[in-house]
This record gives sequence, structure tokens and C-alpha cells, in this order.
Amino acid sequence: VQLVESGGGLVQPGGSLRLSCAASGFAFRNYVMRWYRQAPGKERELVADISAGGGTTRYLESVKGRFTISRDNGKNTVYLQMDSLKAEDTAVYYCYVVRSGRDYWGQGTQVTVSS
Repeated sequence: VQLVESGGGLVQPGGSLRLSCAASGFAFRNYVMRWYRQAPGKERELVADISAGGGTTRYLESVKGRFTISRDNGKNTVYLQMDSLKAEDTAVYYCYVVRSGRDYWGQGTQVTVSS
């Protein structure tokens, strides 16, 4: 299993970024996918998840209405569209899947929201 995130960077408050997570080594279309984030000095938290077929999504309360999770099962990729970014969204963002009882994480991508 391999998860590779991309799309992070430095953005001003109110700006947007789109994160991607390219998955390989497993039947992507059969698994719930999740995005987590971890800010300095804080615990890792679940930001959003999406069902295998993409029909059900859930969000951390603080990102509802600003972030959108989606997936393309033909491309084995999950996305996180982040709009109206705030300083408190600054964190390393990780893609995650649990398969056969084992956790798999990507390497993470840094998102910094600052003027």
C-alpha cells in the first residue's frame, strides 16, 4: 500500500488549495478514505472522510462548508479541496486508509496559511 499526497503550500488567509492523494497497492475503490491533519503541538485530527463509492462524506465541524472531499476511483485518487483557508488550518495533512486491520499513512503535505 502506498499513499502519496501532493498539493500543499503557502497560501494567504481566504485562499484555496487542493490536496491530492494518489493510492496504489490495494483495491482503492473498495475502501473508505480519510484526510487527517496535525498542527504543531497538537494531536492528529480527522478532517474528512469519504465512503468507498463517494456517496457519503463527513467533516470536522470547523471545516464544514469550506472543505470538500472527493475521489476518483478510476484514478485511485482522493482529493481535499480547501477554500476560505484560515491560519488555524495550518498543519501537515495526511491521507489514510485502514486495510485488513492495519493503518496506512501517506508522508504528509504541509499547508501553511499566513499573510
